[in-house]
Amino acid sequence: MQQIIRQTAIRTIELEAQAVSGLSAFINDDFEKAVNAIKNCSGRIVLSGIGKSAVIAQKIVATFNSTGTPAIFLHAADAIHGDIGMMQQDDIALIISKSGNSPEIKVLVPLIKKFGNILIGMVGNEDSYLATHADIILNTTVDQEACPNNLAPTSSTTAQLVMGDAIAVVLMELKGFGSDDFAKFHPGGTLGKKLYLRVADLYSINEKPKVLPLQNLKFQLFLFFLHWRLQSPYQIIQYTYHPFCIPLQYFPRELLYRFFH
Repeated sequence: MQQIIRQTAIRTIELEAQAVSGLSAFINDDFEKAVNAIKNCSGRIVLSGIGKSAVIAQKIVATFNSTGTPAIFLHAADAIHGDIGMMQQDDIALIISKSGNSPEIKVLVPLIKKFGNILIGMVGNEDSYLATHADIILNTTVDQEACPNNLAPTSSTTAQLVMGDAIAVVLMELKGFGSDDFAKFHPGGTLGKKLYLRVADLYSINEKPKVLPLQNLKFQLFLFFLHWRLQSPYQIIQYTYHPFCIPLQYFPRELLYRFFH
């Protein structure tokens, strides 16, 4: 059992690595045309697909947006029920499909062509409907899926994902998109802290502890004790600057009574 697990995993990785490596042969004139068209686009890049390709399209949209290329996702099935209205005159359509012959794709392609938008097809079949009607073809053909039945999209979706990343990274290079630009679009999370966080953002909550004068200690302890009786001591942070201001539930009640009287 253990041997089967490891062998299958290694085989999957090797097949998908081969699929990715094979994309180098498809970095051609059409790839350059696609990159230049996207770079010079005054609208947005509208990515669409069906099934697993639709999921890949959504990831590429996220990558484009965070790296300075405005993009939106249009589900191929929803497009023909009104969502095609999101397509604007200056947008470029990028449809992703392994077969290029899905019924939804065949319905969507003529609509986009009718609108007059540039159509880029990321497809794994150069003889397909999508490939023959697209203005520019991004070839993502793979020899074999990692699926043991050669059916489930595995190697093919990995190839689509990498092709999308290749376009995004090339566009970053052409636009001179640097870390400061990335920080503007990604202020949250670990990356945001690494690129965006400054000392001034932390100063106000990381000042040195303040020691109150002795004459104010009794009054501050009184306030702290009062709040402690009314609500959780953990909510009263402003009264914990003095080293003696420990949670008062640990003080003997008789000592507290004598101290305040």
